[in-house]
Amino acid sequence: MPKRSQPTLYPTAAAQRVALHAQGLSAPFSGIPDAESLYAMIERIGCLQIDTLQLVRRSQYLTLWSRLGNYTAELLDQVAYGDPSAPPEARNRRLFEYWLKAACFIPLSEYRYRLARMQTYREGNNRWFKEWVSKPEHKAALDHVLERIRREGALRSADFEYKGEKRSGWFDWKPTKHALEHLYNAGVLMIDRRQNFQRVYDLTERVLPDWVDRSLPSPEEHYRHLLVRAVRALGICKPEQMGFYFYMTHTNCKPFIKALIAEGVLESVQIVEQDGTQATYLMHREDRHLIDQAAEGALTATHTTFLSPFDNLFWAGKRTLALWNFEPRIEMYKPEPQRRWGYFSLPILHGERLIGRFDPKLDRKSGVLHLKALHLEEGVQPDEALITAVADALRQFMAWHAATDLQIARSAPAAFGEALLRAM
Repeated sequence: MPKRSQPTLYPTAAAQRVALHAQGLSAPFSGIPDAESLYAMIERIGCLQIDTLQLVRRSQYLTLWSRLGNYTAELLDQVAYGDPSAPPEARNRRLFEYWLKAACFIPLSEYRYRLARMQTYREGNNRWFKEWVSKPEHKAALDHVLERIRREGALRSADFEYKGEKRSGWFDWKPTKHALEHLYNAGVLMIDRRQNFQRVYDLTERVLPDWVDRSLPSPEEHYRHLLVRAVRALGICKPEQMGFYFYMTHTNCKPFIKALIAEGVLESVQIVEQDGTQATYLMHREDRHLIDQAAEGALTATHTTFLSPFDNLFWAGKRTLALWNFEPRIEMYKPEPQRRWGYFSLPILHGERLIGRFDPKLDRKSGVLHLKALHLEEGVQPDEALITAVADALRQFMAWHAATDLQIARSAPAAFGEALLRAM
């Protein structure tokens, strides 16, 4: 009886290259980024997480910079909201804001796959909201908010006067803000635009273009669609990591992943992880050839850039640790003495490796970019090629932020920071 051939065992580096290629991070962008480039990249990675922090440019802008290089940041607003001076039918908006991985910019072509979540809010299946709206004054706030927007047009939370007690912080909102957020979650309102980063809410019927598909997918269609989108955006991942990309539980995803494997839509490959473990990963059948190209050296990773801690590359749970031996850390929520890497630490991508991270803060008045901490990962040797590549990326990063000076407060090792300053 002939022996069954053993499946090909692919090295970690091949999986890294596939993942970076899928995310648009394997090579520097060629050309001048325009609105089409931005939209194509968001479509490629599925969505773009929105965050408020602006130690440097906000995460949604930074995630695109990592892939496209220096671009005009206002282009993202143009792609998202269209031309605000044009009538609604001519604004040419291409994205909408809603929940996916988190609060995200999402292509409008994906709108129907958010309808089930909106329906959950509309039908009152949110326990917290049920309790909140049971109070007559809160129900009155809902009616008041909706009536004013119908009558006056798009409004911000700040346009609703509040005379109650002083609020304590995040999510301790005035009643009209809670009402606006519920109506937005329920799909009754949409974000028409941002004004000084404040959400401007309007009726969905006045914001959503007529061409957008509003049909509700079945649960099976919903899960299959998002799982295929996730695996193609990730390039390669374990079965249990696929749902994490769009914040879906593996328990809910598992039967649909099994079906996609049985149908041949997903194919398995064997990967040697950083610690030597052999593990089964999945790829979409249309991307399966990429792992062979990566193993043979035809698909490479040559890009040096900096990543937001909220970057889509890190949306596969423990994959980052398994393939890169790297743990992205979001430490802004920790007290300062407990932070190891910094408040808003940006991982450094160099080729196919994650080689370090730094904690930046831009002084917009003086034009100084402060690196409060700069770290190389254990075992990374800062040779001349690495220093030159990181210095080049820093020059682009500074130019994009209109920064004219660089200061490094602390570097580990110290020689790396010194060499980097000399190379600048």
